[in-house]
Amino acid sequence: MLEAQYWPEVLISLRRIIRATDLQSKRMSKECGLTIPQVMVLRAIHTLGDVTVKRISDDVFLSQATVTTILNRLEDRKLVARIRAQSDKRIVNARLTEAGAELLHKAPPLLHEKFIERFEGLDTWEKTQILSSLQRVATMMDAESIDAAPLLDIAPQAF
Repeated sequence: MLEAQYWPEVLISLRRIIRATDLQSKRMSKECGLTIPQVMVLRAIHTLGDVTVKRISDDVFLSQATVTTILNRLEDRKLVARIRAQSDKRIVNARLTEAGAELLHKAPPLLHEKFIERFEGLDTWEKTQILSSLQRVATMMDAESIDAAPLLDIAPQAF
């Protein structure tokens, strides 16, 4: 294949990945009424326990402003609660509510099941190579510092 012919194939592959991600996001929204970033935040709280916005932000690689917006939406739906730390009243932690834990348990996987199954079936070196390649693509596109939420945080459509 000639050099110039790689560009269309790269673009097609990237568009397919974006489309598959978009379809999974819509599936998530349809099945549990949450966006992928909202589920990521719920999972972080579930894993980390009572946790600050900063710690969630670091865990899910989203900006603190994005995490705060997501927490506001989750709090409005009574899926998380904000509570002051006992040791220092200035610190506010997010806590998963019972309703949030139930919804999280019912939520589909963040990635399509076939992808997860196929990826987990790969040898460790192949997983590392794919991850490294994806990180390299993000770097080549100057996308490593871009907050992923705008692409993935699609508000559920009201019909």
